[in-house]
Amino acid sequence: MCDVCGCGDPAIVSVEVHERILSHNDRTAGHNREHFRARGTLAVNLMGSPGAGKTALLEATRRALPDWRIGAVSGDLATENDATRLRAAGIPSWTITTGTACHLDAAMVHHVLHEIPEQPFDAFFIENVGNLVCPAIYDLGQAANVVALAATEGVDKPLKYPVMFRAADLVLLTKSDLLPHLPDVDPERIRENLARVAPEPRMLVVSASTGEGLDAWTDWLGAERAKLPKPAAGAAAAVHRHEGGPAHGPHGSAPEG
Repeated sequence: MCDVCGCGDPAIVSVEVHERILSHNDRTAGHNREHFRARGTLAVNLMGSPGAGKTALLEATRRALPDWRIGAVSGDLATENDATRLRAAGIPSWTITTGTACHLDAAMVHHVLHEIPEQPFDAFFIENVGNLVCPAIYDLGQAANVVALAATEGVDKPLKYPVMFRAADLVLLTKSDLLPHLPDVDPERIRENLARVAPEPRMLVVSASTGEGLDAWTDWLGAERAKLPKPAAGAAAAVHRHEGGPAHGPHGSAPEG
């Protein structure tokens, strides 16, 4: 675990410091939310373990929603591999390399927001660092939290990591094409365990390989986007002011690819 977010040794990172970090994070998250809402963009915080299939899900989402303008940012400790894959799939993508941090925070996402194009996205996915603990704690300015849980991870993850699954607006049981080879993994048992920790559990069974469940997934995205407040005319060009910093408006350009 890292010693940045307060998940490390409490003798090194005290509760008081942790609370101050989260307070500053929440202010920045609110600022990020203004950016997304001003553009009419559905921002989704996509979380899950390493290897849960988050990048493959986004590649499949691009294929399933060819008319949507989709962008993404990928959090990774050391590489740009995921963003490279997403750009190859036709999704303008940026990488946040965290070094030792086991999660993204609002300030990291905010920095990227000033590199995205003024042309609004219909959906912007924040592919968080692979981790079932810390990412659930940090508000990034998203409209929805989605957790990818691979079928290969077994049935007990909601019970072992309740904070993550309690924060989820939707759980996607990924890699469902492998279920015939996993006799001990029953999606209904996962649903039951999810219901024990989440107040309003919702789970879809999907496969990026076969396309199973992708229609339900894209319908969910459409419904979530429809809930967003309509952006006011000229809102995307409105000037935002940072606490202790200069005023600014949205700016930047898309990456190549």
